[in-house]
Amino acid sequence: MRPQSLRSSFFVFFAFFGALITLQANASMVPRAPQIDARGYLLMDAASGHVIVEHNAEQRLPPASLTKMMTAYIAEAELQKGNLSEDDMAPVSVKAWRMGGSKMFIKEGTRVSVGDLLKGIIIQSGNDASVAMAEFVAGSEDAFADLMNQHSRRLGMHSTHFMNATGWPAENHFTTAKDMATLARAIVRDFPEHYDTYAQKEFTYNGITQQNRNLLLWRDARVDGLKTGHTEEAGYCLVSSAKDGDMRLIAVVMGTDSESARARESQKLLTYGFRFFETYKAYSAGDILDTAELWMGEKREVRLGLAEDLVLTIPKESHENLKAEVTVNPQLQAPIAEGQQYGKVIVRMNNELLVEKPLVALETIEEAGFLTKIWHHILMFFTGLF
Repeated sequence: MRPQSLRSSFFVFFAFFGALITLQANASMVPRAPQIDARGYLLMDAASGHVIVEHNAEQRLPPASLTKMMTAYIAEAELQKGNLSEDDMAPVSVKAWRMGGSKMFIKEGTRVSVGDLLKGIIIQSGNDASVAMAEFVAGSEDAFADLMNQHSRRLGMHSTHFMNATGWPAENHFTTAKDMATLARAIVRDFPEHYDTYAQKEFTYNGITQQNRNLLLWRDARVDGLKTGHTEEAGYCLVSSAKDGDMRLIAVVMGTDSESARARESQKLLTYGFRFFETYKAYSAGDILDTAELWMGEKREVRLGLAEDLVLTIPKESHENLKAEVTVNPQLQAPIAEGQQYGKVIVRMNNELLVEKPLVALETIEEAGFLTKIWHHILMFFTGLF
C-alpha cells in the first residue's frame, strides 16, 4: 500500500488503499464473546498484542505450574546467550529429587542434560526438573526466583511475583491472566528455535514416558503450546497458543474446575477468535508514509515512517473501514536522527481509535553549511511573515 497525502498546515491525511475517503462498507457481524467458566481469562492476538476477550484478566491469582513458563523462558534465554548448552550436565540435588507433585523422575546424585531438563519442565511439568534447572542457572532456587522477577518486570508483567521455579503454593506467589499472555507472547517471539518443544505430546526419560497434559494438542491441530497448571488453590489452568494461517492467538484460562474444563473453555476462546477476527498488517517497519519539508539540513526533505510493523486485530473483512491520519511536527529542522519521533500515526475504524504509533525519521540528516542555514533562516522569516 502506498498512502496518498494532502497537506493542511502540518496535517497529512491518508487512507488505506490510497483513498482519502472512509469507506462505509458493511461492518462484519461479530457476536458477543462466549461465556467462559473460569476465574480469569483472556484471548490475545500474538502479533498485535490486542486483547480480544478478557474477564478478571488483571486479578492476581495463583499460577500453579504456569510458573514453569518463566522457568523455561529463562533457560531458553541463557541458551540463546551462550551461557548454557543443551549438552551441559546439571547435577540433581536432594531438594530437586525430593520435590513432590508432577515429576520427571530424576535421581539425586546424578547429572541430567539441560536439554532433557527443559523437556521435563515443558512437557512433563516436572517440579524436580524445574528445581534442578533453577539451581544450575542461579545457584539456588531463591536466587533463580529473583531472576524470574527481574525478567517479569522487563517484560511488563507488573502484577506478577514469583517465589519459586515450580508454582508450588507459596505466599506472595501470584500472577494474572494478562501477564501470562504477555509471557506466552514473549516465548513465541523471543525463542522460536525452542518453541516446537511446547507442541510435543510426550517425552521419555529414564524409561518413563509421560504425556503432555495439554489436551488441546490432541484435539486441535492448530494448537502448538504452551503449558498447563493445577493446584487445589489455583484450580485447573491452561495457557494455549494456536496458529491458523497468518494469525496466532494466545488463550489463558485460570481457575477452572477440571482438566477437561480448562481445555473446553480454552477451545471456546480460540474458536471465537479465529472465526470472527483477523490479523491485518497495515504497514511494515521502514515503509515511507510521508516526506516532510526540512530546514537547515543537507537535504530539503526527510522520509518518515514506522520503527516497527503496524499490525492490527480487526473483525474479518472490515479492513476497508480503516482510516489512518499522520501528523508531522511543524518546521522540522536538522539535524535529524534516524528513529527519532517527529509526529504520529493514528488509525481509526468507523471513527473509533484503534492505535496510535510514533512517526519516526527513516534516515539521519546532518546540518547544512553556514550559507545554506543563513538562507533558510531568511526563507523561514518571510514564510512566517506572509
